Amino acid sequence: MASAGRGICLNHVSRESTDIKRLSDFYVETFGFEQVENPKFSFDVIWLKLGSSFYLHLIERDPNAKLPEGPWSAESAIVDPRNLPRGHHVCFSVPDFDSFVQNLKGKGIEVHERSLPDGQSKQAFFFDPDGNGLEVSSSYPVT
Repeated sequence: MASAGRGICLNHVSRESTDIKRLSDFYVETFGFEQVENPKFSFDVIWLKLGSSFYLHLIERDPNAKLPEGPWSAESAIVDPRNLPRGHHVCFSVPDFDSFVQNLKGKGIEVHERSLPDGQSKQAFFFDPDGNGLEVSSSYPVT
């Protein structure tokens, strides 16, 4: 069974939004993503790339969709990142954690910070403009 995972890697994460331009600007300004060419669809999309192989696909929300936005969305009354569910986020490791977090706060982004029991790893949780959960980490434990 262990061989089943060989050669598999994460390709992209997608986020649906009513304003993909606003969301794109956030990820470009906050994390340094760059916009890349994308195929044409019958709806608007923006593809962003970080590093050599990680992509973020921002997809125009279908105005006729019956599905509501997630409970932690921009339309939700809950905006405190301390309430971010454990399983509802994407995490990025950042080389200068403290400067990165200060930059977020300087932009008026509400941040919840904590240190892991090892005393060395730090985490900060926050939301993008559409209410998607994000985490930045000073290190990523390898097991």
